[in-house]
Amino acid sequence: MAALPVDTPHGLKLKAARETIAELRAAVLSGELTDTALLERGRVSALLSSRLAALNQPSLRPVVNATGIVVHTNLGRSLLPECIFPALLEVAGRYSNLEYNLEMGRRGSRYAHVEDLLCELTGAEAALVVNNNAAAVLITLETLAKGKEVVVSRGELVEIGGSFRIPDVMARSGAVIREVGTTNKTHLEDYEAAIGPDTALLLKVHQSNFSIVGFTKSVPVSNLADLGGRRGLPVFNDLGSGVLVDLSRYGLMHEPTVQEALASGSSVVSFSGDKLLGGPQAGIIVGKKEIIDRIKKNPLNRAVRIDKLTLMALEGVLRLYRDPEKAVKTIPTLNLLTQGLDDIRPRAKRLLARLKALKLDCLDLGFKETLSKAGGGALPLEEVKSVAVTVTPKKGSISTAAIEEALRRNRPPVIVRVEDDAILMDVRTILPGDIPVIAAAFDRLSSVRNVS
Repeated sequence: MAALPVDTPHGLKLKAARETIAELRAAVLSGELTDTALLERGRVSALLSSRLAALNQPSLRPVVNATGIVVHTNLGRSLLPECIFPALLEVAGRYSNLEYNLEMGRRGSRYAHVEDLLCELTGAEAALVVNNNAAAVLITLETLAKGKEVVVSRGELVEIGGSFRIPDVMARSGAVIREVGTTNKTHLEDYEAAIGPDTALLLKVHQSNFSIVGFTKSVPVSNLADLGGRRGLPVFNDLGSGVLVDLSRYGLMHEPTVQEALASGSSVVSFSGDKLLGGPQAGIIVGKKEIIDRIKKNPLNRAVRIDKLTLMALEGVLRLYRDPEKAVKTIPTLNLLTQGLDDIRPRAKRLLARLKALKLDCLDLGFKETLSKAGGGALPLEEVKSVAVTVTPKKGSISTAAIEEALRRNRPPVIVRVEDDAILMDVRTILPGDIPVIAAAFDRLSSVRNVS
């Protein structure tokens, strides 16, 4: 204990000591530890220091994403643009006008910081931001259709990440689902026939995380809007992963933009902030002022509101969209997705050269063309050509599993793909500053034993 840092809280020292002793005791009782030399004071002291360092390490920490999945849900989804970091830090460490109207000298709305921007960029009459798109769907349905029927196509009752399903969210909102059509085909007359005295809303859910191909038919939003207009019903368009630029201009598949959804006649549109938009986690609701005002007054709004740092990050990202070309170059999600092979190959060559310089004789190194993905429940059919550095262990040396584990346990962790008993590192998602980190992680591989 005396060797530990003097500023270590006593309770943390005690926790580290108890966990170290418990681990050693379990190893002895199970028969895994038979060498008594491992229980000498110096060895146990080193274990204690290592345990303390692990306890002091933040649970949420940066990793290197070498998977090629740009919007990786498990790895934090979208990266924020570096240009907004100074403003974020300034707001985080100081008081701010979060809910204070500086012009009027009285309480204001936190949503005012992004509402005008969202209306400017999308053409909406009003806007509201909550903590994620599931919350946006929940509060919109609860406001517009609690105790009433919502007509939706069977082919659009999607499941999103973590086994959360649109029907479950609808049920929690108090809305009654009225399914129409079939899994692969739904016609406008299906919606029209389902409308009755208890119908409150027509719902369109964009298939942002899957696609049905072949013998299919779906109803465009514009046709639903015409029907809703004739029958006095609003149309709610859940875009899921929202986008503000036409990705087809950059060689990707066309994804319906928020502007297009509103121009097609949607009364209200919801989408995510941390997917193709490239911002922080948020659920964004835009549409007609009368509807948005009703949603703002819903008591649920207090439960799903966003904090000041999310607002600050979202405002910073939205401002970049005033110049769409600049947005594509500056917002990491858009930039990584739209990079061509000529942009990526130099990074692959730099990484390969750094690894070859380590002279790891037990590994065969090379690179190959591969396919990256958008990820994050967006552009499900899109596969973007990319380049990966490959690491294949030679027979009788270290195993692929041991390499993957060593990289995953590195500080910072390096997350890779394993294909055909080889490590693949797709450089599309490897940032320039990641290359020295990966090289250092492989340099430590000499201490890893074969665990195959």
